[in-house]
Amino acid sequence: MTPQELEGLHKSVNKGLPVVAINTTAGTSAEITINYVITDEDRKVKMVMVDKNSLALMSVNDPELMMSKPADLTAATGMDALTHAIEALVTPGAYGVTKKLSIGAIELIKEYLPRAVEDGHDTEAREAMVNAIFLGGMAFNNAGLGYVHSMAHQLGAVYHLPHGVCCAMLLPIIEKENAKRVPAAFRNVAKALGLQVDGKSDEECATYAISEIEKLSETVGIPKKLTELDIQEANFDFEYLSKNALVDACAPGNPFMPTLEETIAFYKELF
Repeated sequence: MTPQELEGLHKSVNKGLPVVAINTTAGTSAEITINYVITDEDRKVKMVMVDKNSLALMSVNDPELMMSKPADLTAATGMDALTHAIEALVTPGAYGVTKKLSIGAIELIKEYLPRAVEDGHDTEAREAMVNAIFLGGMAFNNAGLGYVHSMAHQLGAVYHLPHGVCCAMLLPIIEKENAKRVPAAFRNVAKALGLQVDGKSDEECATYAISEIEKLSETVGIPKKLTELDIQEANFDFEYLSKNALVDACAPGNPFMPTLEETIAFYKELF
């Protein structure tokens, strides 16, 4: 089968060869999930494969292999892991077990990602981030992701931007919109990020959660605008990226399905 034929949900026929996945970043959770991505450089599209036949036979997450990661890579992969956990928590596919996994991942990332960025040889922080990506990976592997990933995939495919950075920049934009549709889902997000939710409305929880996401991004040095990454609005192909985001395999996991016009508007917020 060609890569194009494998794109989507469970398209392969046979189980893959045994793979031992040894992870060197704390972010994607690729070593423990049924998801993988192939970039079609001709079409400038990241093809998302969600396939039970691709699961690794054995996964190794050793924080000592991550000690030399530079701060910017630590930040980007950490924010990717946060996006996994939050999207898996607010998706309609979330259920009891995956919610607890997501909450655990968010709590760890909130506390330990800034430490890992500040000091790459902080063993406790590195180990905590390893635990966070495991929890978050198990959560989204079973509950699904959402529109942050759908849009981030297009930025990476067309402009070769770091995936975690794209996720971090898009996360508050999309979650603000999700919170308008499913505000109750953000109580757990807010609690995991440190809010005492008793007596707070769902809307107050959502506002707090999104504010904390933005603060964490700033703390670990994530750019706020695409212009900081040398991407100019005048040269940005809004319609092409938006059309591809709408058909991305992660899009159905979002609490609502944006229109083409809404997607274009979300991308414009990045400028």
